[in-house]
Amino acid sequence: MSVEMSGVPAHGDRKGLGQGHIRARWGWFVALGIVLIALGVFALGDVVAVTLASVIFIGAMLLVGGIFQIIHAFLVRGWGAFAWQLLGGVLYVIGGLLIMDEPVQGSLVVTLFLVAVLIVGGVMRVTIGLRHRDMQGWWLLLLGGAVSLIVAALLFLQLPWSGLWVLGTLIAIELIFMGFNWLQFGLTLRRLKHAS
Repeated sequence: MSVEMSGVPAHGDRKGLGQGHIRARWGWFVALGIVLIALGVFALGDVVAVTLASVIFIGAMLLVGGIFQIIHAFLVRGWGAFAWQLLGGVLYVIGGLLIMDEPVQGSLVVTLFLVAVLIVGGVMRVTIGLRHRDMQGWWLLLLGGAVSLIVAALLFLQLPWSGLWVLGTLIAIELIFMGFNWLQFGLTLRRLKHAS
């Protein structure tokens, strides 16, 4: 016996994110997917510009975050970590200004950070894969780790040029994949709506 409360969907509509409510709006999800795919394709057309714009945005976020951290440090001056918080805020501001002033160099720093993350993640997956060879699918971890290490090596060997295209390419690919995901989600909602 189910009791329907105000604001709570009926029992048959409690799946996922409230399918009954959003089925009627399937077109918005399809439109979102199409727009994101178009933006991703557009971004692939000029990955250097997208990289530089992204780096400037990262610099601006560091600058804003640093300013707020400095203000916060003075607002809670009595706290024992005042000097560390103030120093962190100042470094954020300086880093943000430097990145915004030299986005090409900033893209190089971001790419080096990505290379470091790929190396750490790749070594970790290779190590876990080798230690757990008794488990089914251990070779997938090993393969994934090896691919990460190869990509890191290729990016590093292509520096500084890889710094100009890698971030823009990753953003473009993410936009395209996210667009296809929303497009598929909207079309699935459309099928569910017509089926009910």
